[in-house]
Amino acid sequence: MHGREHHYRVSVHWTGNRGPGTTSYAAYGRDHVVRAPGKPDLLGSSDPAFRGDATRYNPEDLLVASLSACHMLWFLHLAAEAGVIVTDYRDEPEGTMVEDRDRGGYFTRVVLHPAVTVAPGIETGRLDAIHRDAHKHCFIANSVNFPVDIAPTAGTAPA
Repeated sequence: MHGREHHYRVSVHWTGNRGPGTTSYAAYGRDHVVRAPGKPDLLGSSDPAFRGDATRYNPEDLLVASLSACHMLWFLHLAAEAGVIVTDYRDEPEGTMVEDRDRGGYFTRVVLHPAVTVAPGIETGRLDAIHRDAHKHCFIANSVNFPVDIAPTAGTAPA
């Protein structure tokens, strides 16, 4: 049985037609714009390995960023509920995608590296349990078919 449903709508508009359209693999650009009402445009392309623009976000970047942001938002929520005062949160997530002839490209793993700073007097040992719970609740991590591992570090803000 399903609970509440949430719906998300965006538009993705290809802006890479250089004139001849898709007359060949090399003839078109991979540029596109992701839009959602009331939000700034997000400039996208494909990975440079696939003839994309390295200055724009690619779908693989956005997937890794979505996993990281989801974990962070749950972590902050659960920390606030537990009375753990977080003063800084940064992550440098890494994703691994492989290509093979049979399956095409697919992710095999994402590792999050959240670095959490807490207020003086907060026991950093409590953070591991919050990371575990955040991972369990993350909607995006619950939706992918590859492991999402958490390799956290913690510190205390100067008094």
